[in-house]
Amino acid sequence: MKKLFFLLLMGLFMFGCGANVKQSGFWEHGAHYKNWEHMKFSWWGYKNPTEAINNNSTEQDWWGLDIPYIPAE
Repeated sequence: MKKLFFLLLMGLFMFGCGANVKQSGFWEHGAHYKNWEHMKFSWWGYKNPTEAINNNSTEQDWWGLDIPYIPAE
């Protein structure tokens, strides 16, 4: 009975995460990082970002979907 409950719980978890992965754009490219510069920034460069890194990330589309900011009313 515990195994059945565990499998059901895991199935529901995977179903919920799978629906969110479609929106995140994770499956749209074959790698976790867009290129080596993106990987270096994610591992070490995030502590001291520069304007050049910002330009690279924008030009090379490192990050996923933009989420608009909607201020609270």
